Amino acid sequence: MRRFTEGFYGYAVALLVCLVGVGLFLLVTPQSREQHIPKLDYSMTVANFGHDVPYQVWAPAKDPAGWVPNSNKIANGSGGAKVLYLGYATAKMQHAMFVQSDEKPAAGFADRMANSNRVVGTQQVAGQPWEQRFREDKNQRSLVRKLPEVTLVVTGTADWAELGELAAGLRQRPKATG
Repeated sequence: MRRFTEGFYGYAVALLVCLVGVGLFLLVTPQSREQHIPKLDYSMTVANFGHDVPYQVWAPAKDPAGWVPNSNKIANGSGGAKVLYLGYATAKMQHAMFVQSDEKPAAGFADRMANSNRVVGTQQVAGQPWEQRFREDKNQRSLVRKLPEVTLVVTGTADWAELGELAAGLRQRPKATG
């Protein structure tokens, strides 16, 4: 019995016991092979934003199928303007974000959110033209719509069709009162 507790045989037995223990641990421990993306409700953020701005807020009427809202915030823009950010993981596991503000000048805000001032085309979304912008080094596509009161930007690594899907679902919410 002594030869299994000393020298090479002792080392081999100890290693085998450890490997069997690790194998059993991995066998009985539940493991998920799916990526978990935390889902964050943005309804209160949108409502709070509506109380902070003097115009009707835009927000998705409903989230696109298979998309997970995973970030939202209100930030201060330049000139005292407020900026609303709603971020998503798309059904194709890409990133998309909807941003809006009444920051002036609108072109400066749009350029900053799109990381580009170069318009590469237009895309019809729900019957309305949106500017397409693309920044190749970041693989960032952006759809920009400048309205009289607010600038809307849908941006991210998602393809044009997915960005258009998010833009098509945007609706104006009634102005918050009280």
